Amino acid sequence: MIRALVFISVLLSSDLVQLKSPCSYQDVLDHLNLSKSNEVYKLSRPVLDHTRPTHIQLSVVLYSILAVIEKTQTFIPFVWAGMSWTNERIHWEPDQFCGITHFAVPRELLWEPDLFIYEMTEKDSSPKNPYLVVFHNGTVTSEEEIKVVATCKMDLHKFPFDTQQCNLTLGSAMHTADEVHLRPLLNSSRVTEFSRELLLTQGEWEFVSLSVDNYNFSFSGLMWETLVYTFTVKRRPLLHVLNLLVPILFFLVLDVASFFISDFRGEKLGFKVTVLLAVSVLLLILNEILPSTSSDTPLIATYCIVIFAMMLLSVLETILVTFLMDRNDSSLKMADSGNESGPTQHELLCVSEESNHSLKSSESQILVLILDQIRELRGSVSAHVTPGGDPHVHGCVWAKRINGVFVSLYVLTAALFLGLMFMQWVV
Repeated sequence: MIRALVFISVLLSSDLVQLKSPCSYQDVLDHLNLSKSNEVYKLSRPVLDHTRPTHIQLSVVLYSILAVIEKTQTFIPFVWAGMSWTNERIHWEPDQFCGITHFAVPRELLWEPDLFIYEMTEKDSSPKNPYLVVFHNGTVTSEEEIKVVATCKMDLHKFPFDTQQCNLTLGSAMHTADEVHLRPLLNSSRVTEFSRELLLTQGEWEFVSLSVDNYNFSFSGLMWETLVYTFTVKRRPLLHVLNLLVPILFFLVLDVASFFISDFRGEKLGFKVTVLLAVSVLLLILNEILPSTSSDTPLIATYCIVIFAMMLLSVLETILVTFLMDRNDSSLKMADSGNESGPTQHELLCVSEESNHSLKSSESQILVLILDQIRELRGSVSAHVTPGGDPHVHGCVWAKRINGVFVSLYVLTAALFLGLMFMQWVV
């Protein structure tokens, strides 16, 4: 009896082993008749009733910000794009195939939505995923990593303290809103959260947020449905501040400091011209960064041009002061041509003016008093020799007054302008 029971149990176990024979993905493919030669799965939109639309769920997540090129207004992100839809011709029972619920098939076997990015200007060069994932209920999923080179309308008014918003609009090329419905798989907050978690590199730009919206538009009497993903990125301004704003500010400070160089030294005008040329080089660098088609003048361009104009006026003022002194010098040399020994009246006047501003010691004060006495003596002699006095005697004094007034206005204007620019950039 025991031997009979053992024999029966062995037979039952062998039958169970035969029932639990292994299954393969090819069994499912044979069941579906899914092959390259069977074109029913890829020739048309996979619905059993043509009036029924295909619902496509789409999600885009940011991996990396590769570049934002202001000159060409190009936005280059690296994104992950996933979408899913239902193929109504695909269905199988997992229990009949050893619990197989899904498997991967080559892309060329199945129909795919003809979605494209409206703003894309170059063909994607990143490696393609050659497979789609098919589920037992007919759901088909696709995942791609895409390097997007897209055009983006940028507002550079507050450059380099600007925030840019660039759109990626995804829609079908051939199917209208009646045939294909696009829906976001994740809402804006979840997409932003996942992007921050998966973000690999940001570079000059800091990722702020990613939002998604549905947008429908009419064209040629037909309604088209799209999904618009808006990337908000903020520039990190440190590099441009150190390379442009701070050097120009330093040159402005040098230009103000150059007013304290003596007008009787020839290097003052040369120093100012050198500073002006240095600013012009920075303007050329700025021209290489900003696009020439900007609709609104960037604040940094106003900043550079106004400072350049102020330095230009400073050079012109120095030329005027030099001209007045040279004219005064020529006139006084003609008046003093008969006196070849001793200092001329021009030298006494201008040296006295320079000493009053630069020398503070007791010995210097004595020297200034002696020069003032000699100047008064020579002035009285000139008054007796030439009635009415020399009209060019006080040329040096006028030059000093013009210089003082200009320096005061220059510093005041620079301070007000810098404060105004700071408020414009911060607000």
